[in-house]
Amino acid sequence: MLIQLAIIGLLFAVFPLAMVLISKEQNKFRKLIAVTLFLTFDLIIFGAFTRLTDSGLGCPDWPGCYGEANPFQAHSEIKAAEILLPTGPVTVAKAWIEMIHRYLAMSVGVLIILQMGFAWWKRKSMRHSPWLATILFVLVGIQGAFGKWTVTMKLQPIIVTIHLMLALTILALLVWAWQREAVLAPVKFPTLLVRVLPFAFLILALQIALGGWVSTNYAALACHDYPLCNGEIVPQLDFEHAYTLWRELGRTGSGDFLPFSALITIHWVHRSFAWLVLAVLASVAWLSRQQAETKQLGNAIFAVLLMQFMTGVATIYFSWPLAIAVLHNAGAAMLVLILSMLNYRVRSSADPVS
Repeated sequence: MLIQLAIIGLLFAVFPLAMVLISKEQNKFRKLIAVTLFLTFDLIIFGAFTRLTDSGLGCPDWPGCYGEANPFQAHSEIKAAEILLPTGPVTVAKAWIEMIHRYLAMSVGVLIILQMGFAWWKRKSMRHSPWLATILFVLVGIQGAFGKWTVTMKLQPIIVTIHLMLALTILALLVWAWQREAVLAPVKFPTLLVRVLPFAFLILALQIALGGWVSTNYAALACHDYPLCNGEIVPQLDFEHAYTLWRELGRTGSGDFLPFSALITIHWVHRSFAWLVLAVLASVAWLSRQQAETKQLGNAIFAVLLMQFMTGVATIYFSWPLAIAVLHNAGAAMLVLILSMLNYRVRSSADPVS
């Protein structure tokens, strides 16, 4: 099974590698990073699709599916589980969604291994240290472990949320690696922009973690209206049970069923904190638009913020439609990508001006 999985991972990586090799770009290493970055972004979106379609346990073991490398070979076991519980976590469709997610993850892993190998092989002629590529390799290994625990620990919310945050960390580091291979003219950015960017990144990360906590606890519809929550400005909140991090899905820390007030709290905190995120990121976007070199990034932040607001509200009013929910997750990843690009551009430039 492991050999078959390795072959499938390599096959999934063949096409992106071919794109690198036939590319006319002279810096093949930068092209390899760009392709890996693109696939990682796609993988994050497909991971959201996997989670939102409740396919995380489509194959109840890891790394294969009922001990096989693909759902074709495990079809009889999957079909038996589906007949036993037609709406349960194991169905033929969900098994394929889960395994395709794993195949894509393996292909990204292959590409990051190649990046690290190339960076060390050419380290004397490279412009930058190979340690960033090595850190990415280590993070991919850790990410794989959390992918395993997501399944073996039955979608425990803290494990799934960390799995999401690690994916976005890898995305941000790939952006940094890709950007530093480009030759950019130094620019003096306003001091305020330089100072506010780390804070903006921090609150964005916190908001995504809160959003991941909503998704992994299935709390997206705990409030059925907006801007009120079930007809109240501040509903009855239960922080004790809502943010007990180490617990089973749907259970309290003591093993009882999670009260609905805890789900309301998880949802309400995420939507309320969004206003602070909106204010800070809109400020970053406005400051970015004052510089010709970052005007497009500022415009992109404004556009994605608008999309996030619209998809967030639409998710509530349309009862969590899959396409809108996936788009909301994609917007979060896009904000990480844009802010990472902006952060590198600002940090790599000359001293800021007042």
